[in-house]
Amino acid sequence: MTPTTTTNDQLFGRAKNSIPGGVNSPVRAYGSVGGTPRFLVDAKGAYVTDAEGREYVDLVASWGPAILGHAHPGTVEAVQQAAARGLSFGASTPGETELAELVKQRVQVDGDGPIEKIRMVSTGTEATMTAIRLARGYTGRDLLVKFAGHYHGHSDSLLAEAGSGVATLALPGSAGITAETAAQTLVLPYNDLDAVRRAFEEHSERIAAVIVEAAAANMGVLAPERGFNRALSQITSANGALLIVDEVLTGFRVGPAGWWGLEASNTVPDGAGWKPDLVTYGKVIGGGMPLAALGGRREVMDFLAPLGPVYQAGTLSGNPLAVAAGIATLRAATPDVYAHLDRTADVVSRATSEALSAEGVAHTVQHAGNLFSFAFTDTPPRNYDDVRAQDVFRYAPFFHSMLDSGITLPPSVFEAWFLTAAHDERAVSQILDALPAAAKAAAAA
Repeated sequence: MTPTTTTNDQLFGRAKNSIPGGVNSPVRAYGSVGGTPRFLVDAKGAYVTDAEGREYVDLVASWGPAILGHAHPGTVEAVQQAAARGLSFGASTPGETELAELVKQRVQVDGDGPIEKIRMVSTGTEATMTAIRLARGYTGRDLLVKFAGHYHGHSDSLLAEAGSGVATLALPGSAGITAETAAQTLVLPYNDLDAVRRAFEEHSERIAAVIVEAAAANMGVLAPERGFNRALSQITSANGALLIVDEVLTGFRVGPAGWWGLEASNTVPDGAGWKPDLVTYGKVIGGGMPLAALGGRREVMDFLAPLGPVYQAGTLSGNPLAVAAGIATLRAATPDVYAHLDRTADVVSRATSEALSAEGVAHTVQHAGNLFSFAFTDTPPRNYDDVRAQDVFRYAPFFHSMLDSGITLPPSVFEAWFLTAAHDERAVSQILDALPAAAKAAAAA
């Protein structure tokens, strides 16, 4: 008997006729979990609704920005009011300065922080790409150091052994990247300071910057080992290079001042006593709208045009709707919101681990603040090779069991799980009720 074509199937088939792979970002295609992606038409609070009218508890949260919950009334109202005044001006607006000042105020611990000036862009890829260009222009050097499994957007120099979508597709990099471009990036194992020191011993006069996710969250969640980020700051400073910390995912998500704030406040042990030269932000800073930024020390940031020789521009940079969403979201992301996220993440991650353990499924829980994920191995990973060695095949049946129970998880084992301030007792109970069957599915894989 021919199976009935569902609305999601029809929409996916239609999309594939006009969009490569039917999606505008690869992980949405369900390539690593199989099946038909859900086409979403509505989102409110902790829930999303697909084109067939089915509601799901959402643990994707637009990959992080929906920290307050989907369609938060304050954020929606701010965007509506901004839209009524005009969608885009191609000129400066007061809101850009207001958001820049708000970010500077938040990214502080005891009145001190790494952000003196900020440049707004539209995507995280733009932010990291610009930060690297700025580091090269400021230092006059050409080499970049990155870590295997860390994802910093899809610009050419950054896709060598990237995590997230690239890991899901089992690609070591990407076609279309020239050998000459790839040769300007040194890829090192994460959490390996000896490898960093050796790189500087061999190339100290050529390394412009080290770029690192504040806490890795694109090969699953993998926090830096104690003192790792601080040591990177010391090594780069001693060798005349810059440290670029990518907080596109962790910034304003794991705490009011991002992962750097957790380390600087000693919430993360042995992390205080350092500041990055440049920081990149995305996701939460735009409240669900296309907005990202890079910030850092005044003397470095002033190398950007129009003050300095490093060029960067964008017609939609600092778009008034995105700026309004970012301001509203950051203002509403209070200490109570972060306390709720921390508590809820603990409940959900513990319950998931208990369900997997009950079925004898080898796994480890990976935490970075309120971000978490699971690796299907009983050996805690510390780098990208360890993450790739897990029993990846167990995730697809786990994912689809949860989906059948009305829970949307990230469609890849190499992604973080995201909760929101809107995940209340009802939403959490639905998640917990779905876990035993999903754990059985993982065990049977």
